[in-house]
Amino acid sequence: MGQSDFVATDLIYPQRRGEIYSVIFNPEHRWYFFPQMQANEALLLKCYDSAEDGRARFTAHTAFDDPTTATDAPRRESIETRAFVFFGPAN
Repeated sequence: MGQSDFVATDLIYPQRRGEIYSVIFNPEHRWYFFPQMQANEALLLKCYDSAEDGRARFTAHTAFDDPTTATDAPRRESIETRAFVFFGPAN
């Protein structure tokens, strides 16, 4: 996935404006999902990296309604947290 697969999208709220990136269709994209995750498991996504040295800078992610889910299955639970991590020189 390259930078050309992302398009800036405005988020407009009553008190502020923001911006995210949306993903455009590309038949080369490959999407994965984890239908058997348990409550004691986590999935970590790197959504942004400021480094411009060739490593992945963005991770596209989404959600969808899975038509194979049992009607009595427990509801999905999700939490989003944002963190900044800075690495400095080793002492």
